[in-house]
Amino acid sequence: MTRNRDTSLRAVGWAQSFPVSRGVRAGRQWTREHLDSLPWTKDAPDTVDSVLLAVSELITNAHVHAHSEAQVVLTWDSHCLHVSVHDSDPVQPVQRSEDLSMTGGRGMAIIDALADSWTTHPQRSGKTVSACFLPPGATTPQHGETVN
Repeated sequence: MTRNRDTSLRAVGWAQSFPVSRGVRAGRQWTREHLDSLPWTKDAPDTVDSVLLAVSELITNAHVHAHSEAQVVLTWDSHCLHVSVHDSDPVQPVQRSEDLSMTGGRGMAIIDALADSWTTHPQRSGKTVSACFLPPGATTPQHGETVN
């Protein structure tokens, strides 16, 4: 008896730590390499750019505000690309009010503008900020729904 197997990709993930001395550039390059393995990225350059900018911002926040290495986890679950960055500072990020005279402090506003959704998870060893990026054509979750 022959069984039909569904061989479509269900979930895949990658993890890497980026010490302060290594910088955000390495994080962007590492992320780009892994994004290239996802089938939708070649047709979604704007989404790829958004993911890369979000990774840069989240690693920068870990280095600058938490004075911590950034542990980056990318997870594609066939619905959403989850970008999670952990640092050792337990203080949760906040979106600051827009002050055009400041040269920094816009990281979470950028994440909010780029990602389809984002959240923070307090942990014993700090916090993790996770952002979800849906590929083009995917339906955006309604308020209160979660993307698996």
